[in-house]
Amino acid sequence: MKDLEANLVIIGGGLGGVAAALAALKLGRRVILTEEYKWLGGQMTTQAVPPDENPWIEDHGATDSYRELRGRIRDYYRRNYRLTEAARDTLQLNPGMGDVSPICAEPRVCVAAIDEMLAPWYATDQLTVLLNSRPTAVETDGDKLRSVTVESAEYGTLMLAGDYIIDGTELGDVLELGGVEHVIGAESQSETGEPSALPGPANPMDQQAISWCFAMSFEEGEDNTIEKPEDYDHWRTFKTDFWPDVQLSYVAPNPETLEADRRPLFVGDSDLETAPDNWHFRRIFYRKHYPKGTYRSDICLANWPQIDYTGGPIIGVSETEKAEHLRQARNLSKSMLYWLQTEAERHDGKGRGYPELKPRGDVMGTLDGLTVAPYIRESRRIKAVFTVTENHIGYDARKGKIGAEFFADTVGIGSYRIDLHPSTAPRNYVDVANWPFQIPLGALIPLRVENLLPACKNIGTTHITNGCYRLHPVEWNIGEAVGALASFCLDQGATPKAVREDAGLLKSFQNLLSQKFGIPLEWPKHIAETPRLELFGRVE
Repeated sequence: MKDLEANLVIIGGGLGGVAAALAALKLGRRVILTEEYKWLGGQMTTQAVPPDENPWIEDHGATDSYRELRGRIRDYYRRNYRLTEAARDTLQLNPGMGDVSPICAEPRVCVAAIDEMLAPWYATDQLTVLLNSRPTAVETDGDKLRSVTVESAEYGTLMLAGDYIIDGTELGDVLELGGVEHVIGAESQSETGEPSALPGPANPMDQQAISWCFAMSFEEGEDNTIEKPEDYDHWRTFKTDFWPDVQLSYVAPNPETLEADRRPLFVGDSDLETAPDNWHFRRIFYRKHYPKGTYRSDICLANWPQIDYTGGPIIGVSETEKAEHLRQARNLSKSMLYWLQTEAERHDGKGRGYPELKPRGDVMGTLDGLTVAPYIRESRRIKAVFTVTENHIGYDARKGKIGAEFFADTVGIGSYRIDLHPSTAPRNYVDVANWPFQIPLGALIPLRVENLLPACKNIGTTHITNGCYRLHPVEWNIGEAVGALASFCLDQGATPKAVREDAGLLKSFQNLLSQKFGIPLEWPKHIAETPRLELFGRVE
């Protein structure tokens, strides 16, 4: 017996899952959207990471609906009567004034913006959202997935049946549960031909570090020191072979050069609009956008190399081992906060430790200041009809060619350096320049299963190219494309493979994406021929 049925059952309500739902709803489909945690939005909300975007994002490289999401986040702040007139009138308002993104914001605000975008669809009876619900089983019938069983905190065990099953989970959970052919970890160089891939055999246990981010404010005159975390003494002296200092320090490798890079918590006055320190790097709330005295402090998100957990992977291991690695990742982050509060060198010469640092669980939706969920950089990846490799998009790997590979089956675009954080191999950063790229439809189609589509980091990339296809606007574009694809296939009575292989169907689908959804399918020439050579430098 099927408890609930819909045209699309979307398991995982991160950015890709939400975008897939919106696309299908706009095309008249009935959608069930589930999410493991209490908030929709994934890396932007439960993981609280400000969006890593391409340098041209205000004008190019985003779908219409992703621009709407960014606009709604800014408008939320503009509706705050406390905002200064100057801030309200800033066209490209950066709520947190963080250096990493032009739109750093609090996760609760991003949740509100996503909820606003979905709100009109509830009254149509097209949309069912199940929060705090995780998948536990998948029913299959040959080369099709029939249903997904979820455990819901509110409704218990539910079986969800759909014409199409969309995997929008952070770890590609449906791929494993449904027996969908997939890859985990790092491929070998002999498999992919990528310059940055492993020269030896493939290593499924070589996966990018997870990070359990946390938020904090600086409350002058207060002592907010937390209880000494479990395992603190271990992390205080822990050092991997490739790391330039102990884990709990201001020093980490420069992602591009791998040389030691010292970035303290503060450089000079914390009131500075920008500074080369960790406080300004991912600041998500800026008190000077408001009249003096309205708020006591900025709020900073800690998502730094020092909390990248490389002790072991959470995919391809037992549930017991996964739980232990998640526990240790949490303790590493708590240990970093405790070290900052008690032992870190102060910028003002007042000894050591910043007891003024206050963990902001109220902002994160938790009690301890850590995010609801860990920041996940790598997922299970489908074995796809087409796999994107470094040779398609890498600057050096293209051997003097201008621009990335052109994909005739493009369903969107993106750009970010190929950015792999330290891994569980263990291995240091892999960070290399890329060309602005396209998202090929073939990378969204599994080799065998007919009605399963990936909506985020689980597409047909390699361990290497996942490093630039995993970021916020690209994930949103992927999700939007697969939501539209499933609806298009139902209209046409065709499979995703048939859409890609039939020139007429492909053209009609691409027209739908560009005309109905405002999804750009290729970069303007002047951008397509501009490689991303610097990690955080803006490209003019």
